Amino acid sequence: MSQIANKICSIEDAVATIRPGDVVHVAPYSTTPYSLCAGLKKRIRRGDLSGIRVDHPAAFFSWTDEGMVGAVELHDNYATPPNRAACHAGEMEYLPVGMWQSYEIPAGFHQNPDVFLVPVSPPDKRGFCSFGHGVWLSKAVARRAKRIIAEVRPDFIRTFGDNYIHVDEIDLFVEADPSAGANIEAPEPSAEEVAHVEVINTLVAAELVNDGDTLQMGVGTVSGALANYLGFRNDLGIQTELITGGVAALVEQGVVTGTRKSLNRHKVVGSACVALDQEELDQIHMNPHFELYDFGYTDDLRHLIQQENFVAVNNALVVDLTGQVSAEALDHRPYTGVGGQTVFMIAGAYSKGGKSISVTPSSSVPTATGTRVSRIVPTLGAGAAVTVPRTYVDYVVTEHGVAELRGKTLKERAAALLEVSHPDFQDELKAEAKRLYRL
Repeated sequence: MSQIANKICSIEDAVATIRPGDVVHVAPYSTTPYSLCAGLKKRIRRGDLSGIRVDHPAAFFSWTDEGMVGAVELHDNYATPPNRAACHAGEMEYLPVGMWQSYEIPAGFHQNPDVFLVPVSPPDKRGFCSFGHGVWLSKAVARRAKRIIAEVRPDFIRTFGDNYIHVDEIDLFVEADPSAGANIEAPEPSAEEVAHVEVINTLVAAELVNDGDTLQMGVGTVSGALANYLGFRNDLGIQTELITGGVAALVEQGVVTGTRKSLNRHKVVGSACVALDQEELDQIHMNPHFELYDFGYTDDLRHLIQQENFVAVNNALVVDLTGQVSAEALDHRPYTGVGGQTVFMIAGAYSKGGKSISVTPSSSVPTATGTRVSRIVPTLGAGAAVTVPRTYVDYVVTEHGVAELRGKTLKERAAALLEVSHPDFQDELKAEAKRLYRL
């Protein structure tokens, strides 16, 4: 830490450098710099600062609760739990960002932020810090930001790839407050949900994934668990956005080798590790099989379409009878975000020998109503977002089976999706399929 001794200051002094009118970009999701965010929020609530814009992708920190609305203009490409209600109330700016260009800040986020808040590891002997388990947009933002304030996280892992920043690029450092962190608890899945995850992933692993395929698995209840069902496969590759649970074990077992990859052979490539326990992160730390890069590399369609036998597996919230997928919204109201799903599904559909696969339970019981609803619907609701157009959806998998849509007519698509819908809704869906498509 001697290399940064002249740049270390208190959290309070660091956030005091932020001025009214500044645009503050904050590192995303699982690598949110919670200590700096909490310090900035404290200053705003105290009435010492207002009129700032915060660009915080997939913010797992509340910028919209009491005392913040009006003082902070939040821009986010996800409606995350801390800010979802504010999103629906029009109290934040939601960005439907889904396409990424090589090492650029996505359009809609400020291209030259005044301040970048980011967590990093302590520097190594050459003065390089790691972005830990998530690069996300940090390489691109660090190049464009006017000032960088870094929160030092001693627990951060190091990886290969493009996962580093030199101390000379950082203006100020603060020591992380161990008490600051995410205070968001995911609800425990029901026995039914657990059973659906098992059945759906078993179907995907057995019927749609082949030895030698290269996979992308989206984070989420179903697709994020797929790696745990691939242990019987051989020579798989991983070229993804988010590295999910179970991948490190597959590398250790020799299941994921990357020997047949067209890109980054022998390497597991992603931008961040999400929902991994410490044991898995320790397996990835300085493991030459793993490389982390900025989104501008991992999510660049121009790279992905070069990968043969590329299989993209992602969650859907709702699927209509023609195969249109909404994975980000319920009707017109954002519920999550686009992320890289559109790009990866296009790449899977385009790839020679590849597949694009949407996974979803056939029904669910929302906590708010307690009434079962079908996840397969006749048409998407008014104003609903189409995350993946039907032209790029090859398969839809529920706990009732696999619906193959590639090359099918509208009638054939509707018939296939009826077969994998929940029995309680099939009569209604058949009546609508007859009305809409003369099935």
